[in-house]
Amino acid sequence: MSNLLYTVAIILVIFWAIGFFAYSAGGIIHILLVIAVISILLRLIQGRKL
Repeated sequence: MSNLLYTVAIILVIFWAIGFFAYSAGGIIHILLVIAVISILLRLIQGRKL
């Protein structure tokens, strides 16, 4: 389950980067970035290794 969380976070960061450079998705992209950062922080807090 935690690997899935990490994968989703990486995908969201990639989508954010694409949207940031494309300027087409507006505020939704920044919401995705916040979700991705929270997911990564939760993984770091849990202390599990890849």
